[in-house]
Amino acid sequence: MTKFLPFRLLAILLLTIVTSAEAQSPIRKTPVIAVFLPESPSAYASYVDAFRQGLREVGYVVDENILIEYRYAEGRRDRFSALAAELVRLKVDVIVVVGGTLAAAKGATSTVPIVVGSAGDLVGAGYVASLARPGGNVTGSTNVDSDFSAKRLELLKEAFPKVSRVAVFTHEGNQGDQDELRETRAAAQPLGMRIQSQAIKDPGEFPDAFSAVIKERTEALIITNNSFNFSHRTKFVEFADKNRLPAMCGRAAFVEDGCLISYAASRQDSMRRAAYFVDKILKGAKPADLPVQQPTKFEFAINLKTAKQIGLAIPPNLLARADRVIR
Repeated sequence: MTKFLPFRLLAILLLTIVTSAEAQSPIRKTPVIAVFLPESPSAYASYVDAFRQGLREVGYVVDENILIEYRYAEGRRDRFSALAAELVRLKVDVIVVVGGTLAAAKGATSTVPIVVGSAGDLVGAGYVASLARPGGNVTGSTNVDSDFSAKRLELLKEAFPKVSRVAVFTHEGNQGDQDELRETRAAAQPLGMRIQSQAIKDPGEFPDAFSAVIKERTEALIITNNSFNFSHRTKFVEFADKNRLPAMCGRAAFVEDGCLISYAASRQDSMRRAAYFVDKILKGAKPADLPVQQPTKFEFAINLKTAKQIGLAIPPNLLARADRVIR
C-alpha cells in the first residue's frame, strides 16, 4: 500500500496544479460596443445597417462574437450627457458616436475609446491633435461640411439659374456652421448670388426666422448639417414646401424626408468604416495612434417627389449625375 502512496500524491499534486492554472487563466469575454446616436432608431436605421455591414466585413457577428448597446437620444440634446455617462458605467469596450453625441461621450470619458462614425472638424474642435496622430481617446472619420459649401451653391445655381437670393439656416453657436456660412458667402459672389444668414438657437425662434426669410423675398434655402437642424428637419421641409422654395440640405437623410437636394459625404460609408476602427481597437490598437480618415465617397441626392410638389423642374443633365433619385 505504501509503495503506491507517492503516485497518489503525484496525481493529487498534478490535479491541483491544473485546477489552479484553470482558475487563474483569464476568461475571454465577448466585447461590447456602444452605438450612441442623437436621434430615433428610424432616423439612423441606415447608419446602423452600414455599421453592422462593416462589422461583418471584419469578421464579427452581432450577438455571437460581439455585442452592441444602442442608445438613442430621440433628438433631445438634454439627454446626451446622461446617456454618455450611462454607457461609461456599463464599461463598454468602445463607444461609436455621430455628430453631437461626440461632445457628450468625450465629456464623459477620457479613457474609453471613442470612434467617430461621422462628425465635423475634429481637429478644429479640439477632439484630436491632428488627423495623422489623434493623440487621445478619439479617432474615426471627420467630415468638414464647409469643404462642400461651394459645390452645394454651384449645384443650386445650376438647377435654378434665376436664383440670386439664398437664405442659409444655421444653428447658433455651431462653429462648423459658421465655417460653412463663410465659405458659402465666398462662393456666392462670383455666381452673382446674395446670402442671407438665419441663425436659430432653439425651436421657439422658427416663426421669426421664417418670417424674416419671406420678408427678404428669398428664392432658395440652404439647410446646414448639424444635429439640431436634423432633429427639426420636418419644420424646414414644411416651410420650403409651403413657400415653393428649393432647398439644398447638408446630407442625404434630409432628402429622404422631403428636402429637394443634398450634396455631402456619404455618412453610411463613414459608419461602415467605423467598424474597421472598432476592430483595430479590440485587437489592441490605441485610438491615439489610429489616423483619422477623411471622406472618400460622396453622394448627390434629389427628391423628385418634392420637385413635383412645389412645381419645379430639375434639369435632365443634373438628374443624370445624381447618385440617388427619390421618385
